Amino acid sequence: MLSLMNSFVRVTRHICVTLFVSACVFIARGAEIDTARIEAITGLKGAMNKDEGVFKVSAPRKDVSIQVDGWKMPPFMGLTSWAAFKSGGSAPAMVMGDFVLFEDEVNSVISTAQEKGLSVTALHNHFFFDQPKVFFMHIEGEGTAEDLAVGVKAMLDTEGKIRAAHPEPQKQFSAQAMPDKNAISVEPLQAILGGKPQQNSGMVKFVIGREVTMECGCPAAGEMGVNTWAAFAGADDNALVDGDFAVAEKELQPALKALRAGGINIVAIHHHMTGETPRILFFHYWGRGSAADLAKSLKAGLDAVALAAKAGEVPAK
Repeated sequence: MLSLMNSFVRVTRHICVTLFVSACVFIARGAEIDTARIEAITGLKGAMNKDEGVFKVSAPRKDVSIQVDGWKMPPFMGLTSWAAFKSGGSAPAMVMGDFVLFEDEVNSVISTAQEKGLSVTALHNHFFFDQPKVFFMHIEGEGTAEDLAVGVKAMLDTEGKIRAAHPEPQKQFSAQAMPDKNAISVEPLQAILGGKPQQNSGMVKFVIGREVTMECGCPAAGEMGVNTWAAFAGADDNALVDGDFAVAEKELQPALKALRAGGINIVAIHHHMTGETPRILFFHYWGRGSAADLAKSLKAGLDAVALAAKAGEVPAK
């Protein structure tokens, strides 16, 4: 009887261990993604790389003729948007992708991506002397494959609506002319943004430094370029602002979302350094409107960065 009980315990233990290991493998690999459903949602044909377990859909930019260095460039040479899906770890699936966008599409597509729960991780050029100018926006996300595919489709639909309304890419943000003379009032902006700004010929610039440690162990801060800045020109009721946000990785999405909510255009997302701690990304922006409204939008971005740091998501310095 005792021998029978011991055998039962051993068998039970073996089954439990087997089930546990199987569950761990399933969690690590994630559930199989429904490739047919991804194609149906995105409206794009895909291809499966079985070695990597990745299903990629592609959308060549054939709707606008693009020349690079005077040569009409076919999509095969690097003018194709794509999104790659695979089973996830902590989430059922993940997606990474790269979208080929024109200047007048970029910011609407950024907003759409964030509305659908996707992260925008880089924005940059691939070429010089391209007509019209082309930008490339990288995205990533985690969730169900269906929700991720819905986000990708929404981004494609957004760029499609813009091109349907304006077949030729637009060449400027605003038709409103800038004042002939710069005359930005300092005090209202200081009340919003704080700090002591620089002034030059009616223009006003705010600089907020932060500190990192480079690989050599040397600290680098504001004067070494590790800073957020905002420069205002024009008139109080007809101004522009341009500048740069220096953000830790976990601060990027909240800051982008805050600035887009305030109508600020994002024009680049990239890194300036390598090997720094904490890791810092930079995004450049351009906005038009009243100086006070622009400053309030920037303050919302700064508050979003501070909130992310305070929450302990990133080291704050």
